[in-house]
Amino acid sequence: MSAAALAPNFAPPAPPSLSMGVIGNCAFSALVDARGRIVWCCLPRFDGDPVFNALLDDSSKGSAFAIEIENFSHSKQWYDPNTAVLRTQLFDKIGQAIEITDFAPRFYNRSRFFKPMTLVRRVRPIKGAPRIRVQLDVRFDWGRSEPVITQGSNHLRYVGDALTLRLNTDAPLSHLLAKRPFVLTREYNFLLGSDESLADGIADTARLFEQETLSYWRKWSQRLHIPLEWQEAVIRAAITLKLSLFEDTGAIVAAMTTSIPEAPNSGRTWDYRFCWLRDAFFVVRALNSLSEVGTMEDYLRWLGNVVVQADGGHIQPLFGIGLELELPEAVHEHLGGYRGMGPVRVGNQAQEHFQHDVYGNVVLGAAQAFHDHRLLHRAGAAEFLRLEAVGEQAVRSYDKPDAGMWELRTRARVHTSSALMCWAACDRLGKIAVTLKQPERASYWSHHAQIMRERILRESWSEERQAFAESFGGRDLDASVLLMIEVGFIEPKDPRFVATVDALEKYLCDGPYMRRYEAPDDFGKPETAFNICTFWRIDALARIGRKDEARAIFETMLAARNHVGLLSEDTHPVTGEMWGNFPQTYSMVGIINAAVRLSAPWESQV
Repeated sequence: MSAAALAPNFAPPAPPSLSMGVIGNCAFSALVDARGRIVWCCLPRFDGDPVFNALLDDSSKGSAFAIEIENFSHSKQWYDPNTAVLRTQLFDKIGQAIEITDFAPRFYNRSRFFKPMTLVRRVRPIKGAPRIRVQLDVRFDWGRSEPVITQGSNHLRYVGDALTLRLNTDAPLSHLLAKRPFVLTREYNFLLGSDESLADGIADTARLFEQETLSYWRKWSQRLHIPLEWQEAVIRAAITLKLSLFEDTGAIVAAMTTSIPEAPNSGRTWDYRFCWLRDAFFVVRALNSLSEVGTMEDYLRWLGNVVVQADGGHIQPLFGIGLELELPEAVHEHLGGYRGMGPVRVGNQAQEHFQHDVYGNVVLGAAQAFHDHRLLHRAGAAEFLRLEAVGEQAVRSYDKPDAGMWELRTRARVHTSSALMCWAACDRLGKIAVTLKQPERASYWSHHAQIMRERILRESWSEERQAFAESFGGRDLDASVLLMIEVGFIEPKDPRFVATVDALEKYLCDGPYMRRYEAPDDFGKPETAFNICTFWRIDALARIGRKDEARAIFETMLAARNHVGLLSEDTHPVTGEMWGNFPQTYSMVGIINAAVRLSAPWESQV
């Protein structure tokens, strides 16, 4: 008899949406929907096999970890303030309720960060004696393989060819195996992770892990230097960015999912579970602005390996989180995709691209390490010498055609944004040389930066459009030119930049939202707004003196977040719905940058 036949009063799962919270511990993550169902979790790390894949397969073959209440009425979900511990309350139709606590343990222990491959779920009744059902369906090999399940005294093992998971629990195993409903009269604990015995009792371990994890995140958040306004939004964004760090190597993933379409039925589905040098730089820059430099120190370990590995040559725009060079792209046709919108892609062909902005992203990502006296390991002459090789690549590449930062697969041009970031590489190398008291190298890099700047200003300006165009000699508009002020290339109130902002608003904006570019790409014209572009617009408006408009747009973007304060890559300008991979680091960066830029100063209140 099926689980549904055993429990006719249990509601079907909620349809896939991005109304989810994220839990993690800087080793792996999981996405929990608004009813407390884990619908996505890749193990043993971000880019691994999704043992829970219901986000991309909502058929009966999809896998998830659900704790359900009979006669479901509604739910509430929130994070414990200033932590990555998620709580979900489920209510039935007569007011009975349960509370689920979800987290991945992370805390300092034995002179290291303890971050096991373990999901902890704790469920307790908070009103009445409701009946619940636990449905734990593990799959391997992208949903193609079901595990062999073995049973111990207080655990279940899910045995696969490449991975075995163990569920340690004090809940009745018979009910779990049969997916049979039972009355919840006390707290139960579920620890799903490596096939290892616990050193202590199940309840004691879960309780200790929760207390220590709460304490870790509260102390981490306490050290942030945050703006006066929008504090909760900034803290949530910062925690989400921290969760995107793969601490083992220092890589930072662009998002935790693959193949959430950029727009409905668009075919624009990509795998973002890798480390883009561009996205990682912006994450580091945003966290640095909050005085959270620990992530930068971890990332610099990873970046240093990238630079040495390149040996002065071409640097690809993204790598695997373990520094893998090859990320072959394949389509999993057996998976229906998010809401049935495929294809589901694994890997990313953009690894093969030439994207010349990468050289600026490398230098900018490392630059603060030469100037910041707080760091345990400041960069010095040896690191500078290696970065100079990256700068030479920028000099050679800045005026050569490439795929651009939007990773166009069928069109190469000399993109303004790529040339701009090559300029930034040379400009920052000159400033580093000054700090290191190497005047000859400072002069050398400043000279190259000046040559590049003059050419970019000349060749990217379109008289016809009265704006900086997306490419040398081009006429099409692109939001990425707004980065000119982000990297200090031009004064915000330069008439050419102000005119560019006006043109971009006219041709790329749908109300408060901004699209990436106006020219059709491989899939036609983009339908949704790209969130980071909207945040670039907010920054530009604030800097050119239109701060009230910037604040209004920022409030719109805050309202576009989901119920726990997270953003994906894209927002539909008509429906307001989130699209694209989730949670998107670029978008969470935008929240921090906008709040820092727009907030009233602390001294205005204290």
